[in-house]
Amino acid sequence: MQPPFPSDNSFAASWRAEILDRQPLISPARQFVYPQAVEEVERGALFAQVHPASGTPWLATFALGFQASALPHGIWPCPHPDELCAAAGGYVYIVNTHQPEQWRQIHYRPVTAILPHPQQQLLIFSSFHSLCAWGVQGLAWETARLSWEGLRITSVQADSLTGLGWDMQTDREIPFTVDLRTGRHTGGAFSSSPDATR
Repeated sequence: MQPPFPSDNSFAASWRAEILDRQPLISPARQFVYPQAVEEVERGALFAQVHPASGTPWLATFALGFQASALPHGIWPCPHPDELCAAAGGYVYIVNTHQPEQWRQIHYRPVTAILPHPQQQLLIFSSFHSLCAWGVQGLAWETARLSWEGLRITSVQADSLTGLGWDMQTDREIPFTVDLRTGRHTGGAFSSSPDATR
């Protein structure tokens, strides 16, 4: 069993959780599998014992996305204190710890990086092509496409993020800047597309 989470102090969480090495032999009465309809969910799955602020603990099983050590795998606090973010091989789940049947899966397959940004109360998710952000009220914004295949975040400021997106036509990385308040961007490999500043 790994140390309790949250441990990065990026957001104040009302819950705590432990990542388990395997599914316990004696499971708690409350168990939840994410997503519910998935085959062979235990292969490489992330198991966690979740202790909400009130009520009984429950066991979470998060299905694995990809067998790649570079992809996010673990638990993060969210901007909303009652929500938990779990990543299993790049598949990312947001769960209400008081009502575990209420959850969302981030649509990127996979999420390649997770970046907490306390100043804007955002949890930022990166994919190979774009970024999206989760806030206190749920999905806050999503950028238009920034790269043909692969992007890198190079710096983060109080209200902006900069990075590089690969341009297939020139075979080079093109800088971009994202406004963290709106998700609108300038630059990037798709800067000339009609929805580049969406």
